[in-house]
Amino acid sequence: MTALVAIINAAAGGGYDDAWAARLRERFAQVGLQADVTLAGSGAEMIETAQAAVARGVPIVAAGGGDGTVNAVASALVGSTTSFAVLPLGTLNHFAKDLGIPLGLDEAIANIASGRRRQVDVGEVNGRIFLNNSSLGLYPDIVRDREKQQRRLGRGKWLAFCWAALAALRRYPFLSIRLRVGTEEHARRTPFVFIGNNEYLMQGLNIGERATLDSGQLSLYVAQRPTRRGLLRFACHALLGRLGSSRDFDVLLAREFEIDTRRKLIRVATDGEVSLMAPPLRYRSRPGALTVIVPR
Repeated sequence: MTALVAIINAAAGGGYDDAWAARLRERFAQVGLQADVTLAGSGAEMIETAQAAVARGVPIVAAGGGDGTVNAVASALVGSTTSFAVLPLGTLNHFAKDLGIPLGLDEAIANIASGRRRQVDVGEVNGRIFLNNSSLGLYPDIVRDREKQQRRLGRGKWLAFCWAALAALRRYPFLSIRLRVGTEEHARRTPFVFIGNNEYLMQGLNIGERATLDSGQLSLYVAQRPTRRGLLRFACHALLGRLGSSRDFDVLLAREFEIDTRRKLIRVATDGEVSLMAPPLRYRSRPGALTVIVPR
């Protein structure tokens, strides 16, 4: 049997206990895979488990959870020869959808056994990896406020998000940035900056999806000065990992660029997780840096 390590985000709930892990191992065994299942309680544990698997030479590491879990595990595999597999157990599963990976658990397991290896790009900002997107301004601020309400007031995720979005509308926040691309420099004042790993579609029925993940480019979308209603629309689109129409943004494609601001620290979202970073923010594409198992 082919050996693999499966890292499951047990902190998200969903009944992921020892009995569930035993059933998962059985499902892997049915398709000829011998799985070492780890129920991780934190992002740090996910990364440590993935790093240890790479160091041992495990051929496949699978991540079970949403896009934040997928990001954490994949970050430990970037640049290695270990193949990455996805068990889409989250709500949105953007990375899996854009690669055509099945969303059903049994089908995703079968894909790991029978799929092909594909080299895909990852984005990077100041050393931090993102598979889907990164953002500045409105969205990271709303996420911080939402998490604060969940922690202090015990509100659910969606209710807390609505209150956080309304608070942002009252503040009507804008961010002053300086964008450097090669020798060119541009100043912008905007509420929302979105950086995609490859280009996001902005027209038609597939808006907010990516046609490819191996073009070796990042896409930059800088929101034009919207109304308060436009701010709310940006916030909702950001929560869903999507974009609005092309008329809402200035759009740029580049291999790398730099974003600076006068702030000493700025909140930066990467695949939905928010961290503080010191400007300038150096974004770059890392072409073909991650090997993913996708359907044949």
